[in-house]
Amino acid sequence: MAARRASHLYRLALTVAAAGTVLTGLVVLDALRSVDVGTAHAGHVHVLGLTLTAPAMNLAAAVMLPLAALGVVSVLRGLRATVAQVLAQRRFLRALPVIGPLPAHPEVLVVRDRRAHAFCAGHLHPRVFISTATADALDPAELDAVLAHEARHRLRRDPLRIAAARALSDALFFLPVLRRLTDRYCALAELGADEAAVARTGDPAPLAAAMLHFGETADATVVGISPERVDHLLGARPAWRLPTALLAVAAISLAAVALLVWQLGRTALISTSLNPPLLSSQPCVVVLAGLPFVLAATALWLRR
Repeated sequence: MAARRASHLYRLALTVAAAGTVLTGLVVLDALRSVDVGTAHAGHVHVLGLTLTAPAMNLAAAVMLPLAALGVVSVLRGLRATVAQVLAQRRFLRALPVIGPLPAHPEVLVVRDRRAHAFCAGHLHPRVFISTATADALDPAELDAVLAHEARHRLRRDPLRIAAARALSDALFFLPVLRRLTDRYCALAELGADEAAVARTGDPAPLAAAMLHFGETADATVVGISPERVDHLLGARPAWRLPTALLAVAAISLAAVALLVWQLGRTALISTSLNPPLLSSQPCVVVLAGLPFVLAATALWLRR
């Protein structure tokens, strides 16, 4: 039941994200299409004997430009979140002190750690990992339940699903419903994996005992044992409701922006030149003036 709900919720989140992504792309493309390159049509400003050019635009373009800027920010945030998650996952996997496969379970890797935990990691090729403390502390039934739980995550490629959902939520930050749906999918994925573990063992007691052991001995930042998971093992149904209000706001907002862009795209016009922004006859002077700012920004980026 929880696994089906998780799948439906994930499809809903992807639908909202796809609509937001398509609309973002259309805004940026319409803004680019409205640009007319030509020095004669650009605005000119005279400052200290220099003739500078500035983009000239009509009212429709003035409204379109902030939307396009928001779209560019959205794309950059999505790329940054994707790269950050991929690099973090690689660093995490490379730093794991793997000592070899688990006996009788060669697909499971054992990590040398005195803390009790088990997890599934890896985007394209997920693997199941357990610590030496987990392998030593759990009895065979409890260990089978834990491995069945993590195998479910591996089968569904939950690390990749969650990473993609979080990257989309970060990119489309103007749709807060995506973050709510992503967080709920993470919770339902845990409940679905619990159901798979119980179905394999035929009894919720081994998984409950393993969760109790994790809760008593493991680092709270490593495992995610929520009261909802405990209640679910006891037979309670999840009480979470779909955020219909946020979904309605997102749908109305996307429809309104799509209609606005469709109307503005007909008349928007931005006249500019091929010279760098606000430069014309003597661009090298202003370029040299801005060089210290570029060097300072590069130094800050390298330091970060």
